[in-house]
Amino acid sequence: MSFDVQEYYSKLDGGDVILAYKGSITTDLINNVLEEVEAKLEGVDEEAKIRKKIYNVLVEALQNLYHHVEELPEELKSKDNFESKFGVLVVAKVADSYKITTGNFITSEKIKFLKDKIDKINSLSKDELKDMYKFILNHQKLSAKGGGGLGLVDIARKTGNKLEYTFQHYADDYYFFSLDVFITEES
Repeated sequence: MSFDVQEYYSKLDGGDVILAYKGSITTDLINNVLEEVEAKLEGVDEEAKIRKKIYNVLVEALQNLYHHVEELPEELKSKDNFESKFGVLVVAKVADSYKITTGNFITSEKIKFLKDKIDKINSLSKDELKDMYKFILNHQKLSAKGGGGLGLVDIARKTGNKLEYTFQHYADDYYFFSLDVFITEES
């Protein structure tokens, strides 16, 4: 049986959710999400420092989602009625932290690269992450997708937490990549 994206989303969209979205990832969506989350965090009277951290991580997560979402072939899109550039975003309060979850389709050929990159980032200390960030900033060329590979490194630096991820087989050569980022006051 293949991975059920709707069931996955339903499990995420519970508890103390600030924002939940599934659908096409567009620049308009990014702007609207950022405005909505910022307003909701001000509404719950969260500290300015944590609001800023959530906002900054959310910007990176949304940019990653926007630039790296894989468009499914028509026969797979129609199977579950997915829009073009389909992705998932959930921002929730979980105990004493905030969790940002993003999800998108990728092809199997990208799994090893992405897994190796996240595992490398997760293995580094705070100082090593800072050095890696500076190295990428000074030595990498911009990719066709618009970035130099800084997004995940920057998220790990800003949160001080490990990046949690899964790859679930969806259909044919397509997998659903899910990334969980936790933001705490101490990070």
